[in-house]
Amino acid sequence: MAALKNDVKAYIVQSLACFDSPSQVVEAVQVEFKVKITRQQVESYDPTKASGKALAARWVDMFNATRARFQTEIADIPIANKAYRLRVLDRMATRAEGMKNLAMTAQLMEQAAKEVGDAYTNKQKVEHTGANGGPIESATLTKDEYKKARQEMLEDDDC
Repeated sequence: MAALKNDVKAYIVQSLACFDSPSQVVEAVQVEFKVKITRQQVESYDPTKASGKALAARWVDMFNATRARFQTEIADIPIANKAYRLRVLDRMATRAEGMKNLAMTAQLMEQAAKEVGDAYTNKQKVEHTGANGGPIESATLTKDEYKKARQEMLEDDDC
């Protein structure tokens, strides 16, 4: 098997860093570069896998930089944006309603409502927090303290 060119290697490393599966990368390299590679070959460019432990430092650095950017910069992915998702759902609901598919329209409306905060349901959201939004403080009672508190509650109920 011929050695891969650096642009193909970079493509593989960046694809893997963006969580593409080896099978997806094999197909993409075939389409993009007209180069046939194997899944095992692709896996050798993933420093998180055992087969990629001997990967050259430049590719490891590229992998780590790409993975970090991918995980923090979701703004480049339209579907990660609420406004984009709502616009798509709106178009789908309009089309479904025009086709008289009321069940699908209702599902899409419910999905859109969930996007904006579960406004479609009658569920009541209750947040359980302590003072100033902090954690709720709890105390553990000893057996004697528990008996005393229980006795006090029973005495209050007698009134």
